[in-house]
Amino acid sequence: MDLLSSLESSLPAEGGKDRPNVSVSDRLELMNTEWGMPEKPRSAASDDRGIHHVTAADAGTTLAAFLRRRLSDLSWKAAERLVRGRRVMIHGNICTDPARRLKEGDVVKRLARPAPPPPRPDDVRVVYLDAAVVVVDKPSGVTTTRHHEERSWPARRRQQQPTLDEMLPGVIARAMARAGRPRSARGGSSARVGPVRGVHRIDRETSGLVVFARSVPAGRILAEQFRTHTTHRRYLAICVGRVTARTIRSELVRDRGDGRRGSGGEGRGKLAVTHVQPLEHFGDAFTLVECRLETGRTHQIRIHLSEAGHPVCGERVYTTPLGGRRIADASGAGRVMLHAAELGFVHPETGEELLFTSPLPDDFKALLARLRKHPPQKNGDGSDF
Repeated sequence: MDLLSSLESSLPAEGGKDRPNVSVSDRLELMNTEWGMPEKPRSAASDDRGIHHVTAADAGTTLAAFLRRRLSDLSWKAAERLVRGRRVMIHGNICTDPARRLKEGDVVKRLARPAPPPPRPDDVRVVYLDAAVVVVDKPSGVTTTRHHEERSWPARRRQQQPTLDEMLPGVIARAMARAGRPRSARGGSSARVGPVRGVHRIDRETSGLVVFARSVPAGRILAEQFRTHTTHRRYLAICVGRVTARTIRSELVRDRGDGRRGSGGEGRGKLAVTHVQPLEHFGDAFTLVECRLETGRTHQIRIHLSEAGHPVCGERVYTTPLGGRRIADASGAGRVMLHAAELGFVHPETGEELLFTSPLPDDFKALLARLRKHPPQKNGDGSDF
């Protein structure tokens, strides 16, 4: 049985009762919408998708003041109400603090309606658990670990949008309680379950498998496996265009020349290798692909597929080749359609080779079902691929 068949269970009937009331796709769909309120004339720091880039002139400004600069007829109270009402994002994260000081390079996104709460701990599925490691199925919409600059945030601010590693002590405690297993010497309550240690991460909107260490020695051994690229990682993605089998090899840099990550010249960055295999074509407009990572760089799959002319459906960052034209995406995907479907590594204590698989999430299956039912021949801009 191939990877896709093993992951894909029966699809929910369209409009059926087995669909959740609020899907991950619904949560993230609002990222592509706008408020529909009058704006001041556009500048290079804004675009027609309701996204505003913080320039050097804006640095140090509060979020509320920044919004008043960008929107006309917006009072201080209205700006504060919109921020506290979960209708503003910074770098993809909801911000509810009108007094937050912005930095040059911050990206502010305006939302059409209040964002629902992020995924809850109950949405995280424990796949494997022992005293050394825990493997979980991460839902889309939650960050794996907190970025360095966020670690100094006050506790109240972190609690508003917890990361996966911050959720896991409670998740582990509840999993042990359900299984009737003792919670070991680490404690008998969720508050006393020791913290986990991140050894790799997947993007906020990416769903699928993540492993964490539960001890310092296990963390060192797992981190070395990821550093030396001896782990097994396969992803599924739905991409724009008709993708053919290929191996993409380039050196990735933080700034390819327009402020975004991408491939640079030889000797400029870190080697990244992605093996791409098409699994299913939907006319010439979209392709379901399997990506095997030989290395694991930040945004590697998203960058490689975009630079090949086939951005992942739902992509909002890597949509325009350097010096080229933005690639249209008519899929209607509410988030980046990338799923970490397989994860394998050597257990840090026993030496056993472990391999785990993750079923496709509902929003991913729903998009596949729609493309199969109405297979398009061309993308939304009418161009062939």
